[in-house]
Amino acid sequence: MGKMILASSNKHKMEEIKKILDKFDINLQSMAEAGLEGFEIVEDGETFEENSMKKAVTILDELGIDTIADDSGLMVDKLDGRPGVYSARYSGENANADTNNEKLLMELDGVPLEERTAKFVCVISIAFKNGEKICVRGECPGKIGFEKKGENGFGYDPLFIVDGYDKTFAEISGAEKNKISHRAKALEKLEEIFQDIAAR
Repeated sequence: MGKMILASSNKHKMEEIKKILDKFDINLQSMAEAGLEGFEIVEDGETFEENSMKKAVTILDELGIDTIADDSGLMVDKLDGRPGVYSARYSGENANADTNNEKLLMELDGVPLEERTAKFVCVISIAFKNGEKICVRGECPGKIGFEKKGENGFGYDPLFIVDGYDKTFAEISGAEKNKISHRAKALEKLEEIFQDIAAR
C-alpha cells in the first residue's frame, strides 16, 4: 500500500500504529524520518477531531504523502468536559503531569466520587493525498480519584480509575492498559478501516 507519515514524534504512538499498518504492507515513517524533525503544528482546534485532522492535513500538504495523526485527552463531566483539548497544558504554559494533576484535584475538591465521572478520548485522523479523510474515536470511561495511585503510565493516569477495574491506569500493567484504553479502541477501528481499504 506504500508509505504513510505519522504526524507525531512520540515513539510509543509510532510503535502502536506501526504494528497495525505493518499488516497492510504500509511503511510508516515518523516526521523526523521524513525530514520534518522539530516541525511545529499549532493545535488550536476546539475538538480532538479538529486538532488531529489539522495535524494530518498540515503534514500531507507539506510532504504530499498520506498522513495519520492523533489527538487525545481527558474529559471530566463535572468540569463541562475540561481539560479536553487542553489536557497537556491544563495548568498553564509550563504545565507538567504533576501540576496538571494538582489543578484537576483542586477543581474537584469536595466533589463525591460518584460525581467525578470522566473519560479518556483518542481521535485518530488520516488525510489521504486523493482527498479522502477519515476520523475514528475511542473512549475509555472512568472516574477521577482523590489522590494519585500507581507508578505506571503518565499524565492523568494515576488519578483515572478505570470503570470495571477499581484501579487507576497507573496501577494496571501496560499490557492490560493497551487492551482497554481509549487509544486501543481507536486503533481497533483504524485496523477495521484499513481492512476495508485493502479489500477494495
